[in-house]
Amino acid sequence: MKLKEGQLKQRVIEAAVCVLSVKGYVSPIELLKQMRLLSDADVRLWEKGACDCLESRIQGGPRKLAITFETFEAWVRDESLVAVMAALRSSGRDQSYELRVTKDADPEREAFFRTCYAPADITPRKLDALTKKLNKPPELVVFMKVGAKATCEDCGDDIACGEFLFREKAKSLCMRCADLDHLEFLPSGDAAMSRRAKKHSPLSAVVVQFNRSRKRYERRGILVVARAIEQAELECLSDADRREVQRKRGAVQREREDERLIVEMAALICEQFPGCPQEEARQIASHTARRGSGRVGRSAAGRQLQNEAIRLAVIAYIRHEHTRYDGLLMSGVAREDARRAIWPEIDAVLKRWEGALTVREY
Repeated sequence: MKLKEGQLKQRVIEAAVCVLSVKGYVSPIELLKQMRLLSDADVRLWEKGACDCLESRIQGGPRKLAITFETFEAWVRDESLVAVMAALRSSGRDQSYELRVTKDADPEREAFFRTCYAPADITPRKLDALTKKLNKPPELVVFMKVGAKATCEDCGDDIACGEFLFREKAKSLCMRCADLDHLEFLPSGDAAMSRRAKKHSPLSAVVVQFNRSRKRYERRGILVVARAIEQAELECLSDADRREVQRKRGAVQREREDERLIVEMAALICEQFPGCPQEEARQIASHTARRGSGRVGRSAAGRQLQNEAIRLAVIAYIRHEHTRYDGLLMSGVAREDARRAIWPEIDAVLKRWEGALTVREY
């Protein structure tokens, strides 16, 4: 179903607001990903040098994309967002060149895609940290093979399930051909060990594995030189008692902070949505603010109790607890179709809780 121009503009603004709330900045590429006009898989392939430009992977006709970008730029001006230039470098071995977004490498359009936008009220310290983050060279990524075996495209050796492979310009390489076979695997689980080993290793790589149930890549550990692991072990043994005391103290402090965040968030939910039952407000806050969940309540905007983050958390709760959404997914309905079908149900609950505010698509 084609969206009318007004609906498309509303969808662009809502997607931009969502990205800014969750990530703390927004860019044209992140906007397209949020609108599902650009897939994460295509972006990863482009970052690894598997395709010459990203523009060919973007979905949507010229008119739709023109309206999308014009609306986005107008919204940025209206919100007085702060521009930050980002370097787009390959995540492969050769990071000496910047990736190309457009087919013709037009400088003006390339600059458009490289510009990220931070909130208007961002502090100088946070702006500096964000600039460093966006221009930091990407880490090398090694994949732990799942499923059927693969074949190294240089030497022809098999890469069995559970073994490591490195992707470079769409080629699958074994560790020997990737010149990474001298590195040792350090599993995740001890943050101090991982941090110190990486600091002492002249070359390192992050190991990820695809989780089929969650349909995402998850970190499994790092690859570092053997002497870095030995040095990290010695350092961890020397201050193990002190770190254990700090760990227990930190756990208590985090528990207090989490409870305070939940209480404040629940109070703000009741303030923004006076019709929401207090018990459900507490459930929403507990769910979205759960540490390590990756939900909007744990984003920078959520911890700062920004109104838009609270609103997104409430809408997510309504979607799952007050609509047919989960049942539609279980019956095989596509996610986008299911979300479109339940908009009236979300609207009805929102009208009871906060008034006649209508939601489009989240």
